Amino acid sequence: MHGPPKKIVYIIRNDRDPSRHYTGITNDLHRRLERHNFGRYGTVAAEPWPVVVSREFPDEQKARAFEVYLKSGSGRAFAKRHFDSESSTSDEE
Repeated sequence: MHGPPKKIVYIIRNDRDPSRHYTGITNDLHRRLERHNFGRYGTVAAEPWPVVVSREFPDEQKARAFEVYLKSGSGRAFAKRHFDSESSTSDEE
């Protein structure tokens, strides 16, 4: 085995309404993005949702901590400043 799968924290943005964002965590970004755009998540109704940014972590604990941070007020402000200059970031879970 190659060890535990790496975790990826990502932010996606709705193309039709750039003010809508979703922050999540996965170990397979391609499959998760397909589910957001064509599957059973609440983001489907307003697809497409391209990736704004993704960050891979070797350990789930660090990935979860970063995801929680990005969903906080200061994390949303950080994401807006560094990853998306056109619109605000908000949680939609």
